Amino acid sequence: MDLTKVVLPTFILEKRSLLEMYADFMAHPDLLLAITAGATPEERVICFVEYYLTAFHEGRKGALAKKPYNPIIGETFHCSWEVPKDRVKPKRTALPSPAGCHEHLMADDLSKSYKLRFVAEQVSHHPPISCFYCECKEKRLCVNTHVWTKSKFMGMSVGVSMIGEGVLRLLEHGEEYVFTLPSAYARSILTIPWVELGGKVSINCAKTGYSATVIFHTKPFYGGKVHRVTAEVKHNPTNTIVCKAHGEWNGTLEFTYSNGETKVIDTTTLPVYPKKIRPLEKQGPMESRNLWQEVTRHLRLGDIDAATEQKRHLEEKQRVEERKRENLHMPWQPKYFIQEGDGWVYFNPLWKAH
Repeated sequence: MDLTKVVLPTFILEKRSLLEMYADFMAHPDLLLAITAGATPEERVICFVEYYLTAFHEGRKGALAKKPYNPIIGETFHCSWEVPKDRVKPKRTALPSPAGCHEHLMADDLSKSYKLRFVAEQVSHHPPISCFYCECKEKRLCVNTHVWTKSKFMGMSVGVSMIGEGVLRLLEHGEEYVFTLPSAYARSILTIPWVELGGKVSINCAKTGYSATVIFHTKPFYGGKVHRVTAEVKHNPTNTIVCKAHGEWNGTLEFTYSNGETKVIDTTTLPVYPKKIRPLEKQGPMESRNLWQEVTRHLRLGDIDAATEQKRHLEEKQRVEERKRENLHMPWQPKYFIQEGDGWVYFNPLWKAH
C-alpha cells in the first residue's frame, strides 16, 4: 500500500529491496555447495533439505517484522560470495577419490575459494514477479527461481504467499530438484510486528525418485511454540523414509537418518558469508541499492515524508512508463530472464553453457 495512506513507523521498512532480501537465501553458501559433493542421490537430497531449512533465518533476523521495498519492474540486484574450499565438505560418507582424480584435484585447488554469483530481476509488475539465478561454475551447480508475492490482510496479520518455484541443478549428476517456498505472515501489525513462516513445501528430484515435504508450522492461537518446522525425506520407488527433521527454522534443527544416526544444526551459530556488492558509484541506475538510495538515505535520517516522496516518485515513473508501453502495445522485455511456459529462466544458464 502507499505509505501516505498508512502511517508506518520508519522502523517497519527494511531499507532494502525484496530482490536483495532474496539473496539471503544464499547466506550459507558452504552448505549449498556441499550438496554436489554428496556421494549418493540419498545424501545429496538430504544435504539439500539441510541447506533449505537453514536458508530462511538470515533474511528474517531480529524480532521485528520488516517490510522490504517492492521492486520496480526492470530493477536488478547483483552480488557474489567467496567460499573457502576447505569449508565445503561433504556432510556424511564421502567415498575416497579414485587415483586418477589426483591431477584434477591439483588443478581444482589453484584458487583457494569457490565463487558463487547471484542476479535477481523484477520481470513483471502485474503480477509482481521476481526472478533470481545463482551459479557456481566450478561446482557446476545453479539455482533458478521465480516468485510472485501475493499479499492479503487477515485481521491483525498480513499474509504473503510465495507463488512459483525454484530448480536446483547439479550438472555433474544430471539432477534437478524442484522446490516451492513457504508463505510469510506479519503478525500484530498494529503493535510490535513479528514474522512467521507457514505452509507445506515440496522438494522433488524426478531422476532419483527422492522427494521431501517440509511443513512450516504457524503458532497455534493458544500456547504452542513459534517457528516450528518438520521435514521428511522419502525414496518414492520403495516408499522408504530416509531422513526426518524437526526444530525451529531460526533456531536448532535435529535430523534423524534411516541408519539411526542423528545430527543437530544450530542456525544461530552457522557462519554467515557476507555478500560482495559493487559500490554505488559503479552500479547502473536500475540496480537496487542505487535505485532506492534516496529513499534509504531519508529513512536513515528519520525523514519519513521525504522518503515517502522519493518512493512515490519512483512508483509514479514506473506507472508512466507502463502506460506508455501499453499505448504502444510493447510488452516489457526483461534483461536477464526469459519466460518459458509458466516459469522464467535465466538467459544464459550454466546448463546451456558450452
